[in-house]
Amino acid sequence: MYVRPVKITLRVRLAIVYGTLVAATLVAFAAITYVTVSNELYKNLDASLSRATSSLLSVLRKEQAQSQRPLPKLRSSKRRVARETDMFSVLQRTSLRDFVGPIPGVDSLAYELEPVWSAVYEHMLLNSSNYWMQVVDTRGEIAWRSENMMSDSLPLFTDLVAQGAAVIDDKIYTYYWIRGERYRIVLSKGDVADVTAAYPVAEIDATLRRLFSLMLYSLPLVLAMSVFAGWLVARRSLRPVDVIATSARTITASNLGLRLPMPASNDEIARLTETLNEMIARLESSFDQIKQFTSDASHELKTPLAILMGELEVALRRPLSAEEYRTTLASCLEEVIRLTHVVQGLLDISRAETGQVQIVRQPVRLSALVADVCDDVMLIAETRHIDVTTQIQPSITIAGDRVRLHQALLNVIENAVKYTPDHGSVRIEVDAVDNRVRVVVADTGVGIPADQLPHIYDRFFRVDKARSKNIHGTGLGLSIVKWIVDAHEGTIDTRSTEGRGTTVEITFPLR
Repeated sequence: MYVRPVKITLRVRLAIVYGTLVAATLVAFAAITYVTVSNELYKNLDASLSRATSSLLSVLRKEQAQSQRPLPKLRSSKRRVARETDMFSVLQRTSLRDFVGPIPGVDSLAYELEPVWSAVYEHMLLNSSNYWMQVVDTRGEIAWRSENMMSDSLPLFTDLVAQGAAVIDDKIYTYYWIRGERYRIVLSKGDVADVTAAYPVAEIDATLRRLFSLMLYSLPLVLAMSVFAGWLVARRSLRPVDVIATSARTITASNLGLRLPMPASNDEIARLTETLNEMIARLESSFDQIKQFTSDASHELKTPLAILMGELEVALRRPLSAEEYRTTLASCLEEVIRLTHVVQGLLDISRAETGQVQIVRQPVRLSALVADVCDDVMLIAETRHIDVTTQIQPSITIAGDRVRLHQALLNVIENAVKYTPDHGSVRIEVDAVDNRVRVVVADTGVGIPADQLPHIYDRFFRVDKARSKNIHGTGLGLSIVKWIVDAHEGTIDTRSTEGRGTTVEITFPLR
């Protein structure tokens, strides 16, 4: 079963692509933001816990230094035990026992006696009741722990080391479960004691969950708004395309003079419109040439056909003598030859334009070729007393097709003789200048009007009737000449002054 593919407009495809890019960007941004915030929160928590343990170790070292001052000699061992535990007595003071509670004021007894505690409180979290601390003496016994721990205890530094925990700068960072709740703990190894600080990560996890929920609900909204904005931008950007398409549908072969409206902005759409208008102009020119060609071809074929028909009708209408039949047949043959020239010219041009005519490039002695063509034309010139002078540089050779070059040169030189009045002159020059061969044909004929000069290479174009009176031609000669010259990578230039003559200059690259 054939399933017809779903057609999606360009603006929808652009909106989908834009939305996909925006979605990928937002997801990447959200992921980076989430990971960054998570890392920063845990990093700050570790820093707070580490600084709390370091501060408490500083207090204990100070207390140890004070407890080691000289004392009177005592025989009782109880006095020695009391002396060993003096440094932990600071933790039992009334003003310091609840150090995980509200931060003391600057005028409090705790701040006056132990200013280092301010550093500890600076790094405690807002919910200080969840901040657990534990001190283990050098014998591995718990010397003190915060009251909010009640009967719970934190793991010992030596136990975690035995389990393979990583030690970084005499500290261990790990997680520990207490009462079904996960805690982040930092254990600091000290010379006087081991200090452990712990804080539940539930608050951080809750913050991250809120951040994730915010992203989860806001991203689709932002994505939908972005897709809608992309669709609006695509619609506005492609609106000129709709205008172009609507205008293009109104342009047909009968009104190629119309053009597409140019957008006000100078962007890609404007350049596309300009290119399409140029294409339409070329199509209009081609259609005009086709129409003109059809009209001219019909006219050129109609005249000899009408003459043929008239001659044959006269011959069939009444009996003619042998001489009259011979005259009629000669006239018909002349018109047939004319028709043959027209058809052959059209065939040559058609083949040339479709690339069916191959130019066989071989060394051609152009000097000798021009001299041969001049000899052929000399017979026509002599009957009309036209002076033909030549100035041909010898031994000039080019690469080309000898047959086609002969055809082009004969047409140009023969035209110069045809359109030069009796007792006029024609000058032909051949020389080499700057790696190019120059062929100049100048006559003293009737000339070509300036407004008609650009059209002389068009098919079937004939200058005004007065100039071509009594001169037979098909109007295809110069079109064929132009094609032959272009095929040989040459140039042709015609300069003319009406009533004074015409000069045709043809150049070819040297072999």
